[in-house]
Amino acid sequence: MKVILLEDVKSLGKKGEIIDANDGYARNFLFKKNLGVEATKKNLNDLKLKNAHDEKRRQEIFEEARAMADSFKDKSIRISIKTGGNGKAFGAVSGKEIAAEMKAQLGIEIDKKKLVLSAPLKYEGSFDVPIKLHPKVTGSIKVIIEGKD
Repeated sequence: MKVILLEDVKSLGKKGEIIDANDGYARNFLFKKNLGVEATKKNLNDLKLKNAHDEKRRQEIFEEARAMADSFKDKSIRISIKTGGNGKAFGAVSGKEIAAEMKAQLGIEIDKKKLVLSAPLKYEGSFDVPIKLHPKVTGSIKVIIEGKD
């Protein structure tokens, strides 16, 4: 019997796949636990429409991420921190502070987890901070750290 899986089933397949299953296994286990439905014409058409809608939505999210990455290209934020004589900060600028300053200075709200910092910024200067907006899209914003006494 052909079955469309509604959930991931270990050793059978992933959600949305069409598999061959024994009649008894399909009726007594997969259908009763709502793990799958019979692959009728109507169900196959529903699956096709759902997959098309999901693909369209993924493409829209990708395009939004690219547009947002392009909007960051020419923007920068300034952060003032207390520094010593050699330009080294007494603390560090982390993703949390950068996200807060982006919201305050540019009006752009971004999750601090999307900022890709290999280490906190501890020196005065200009840094390009990557922002992972989508698995395939990474933008960047310029962060200028200014020292104050």
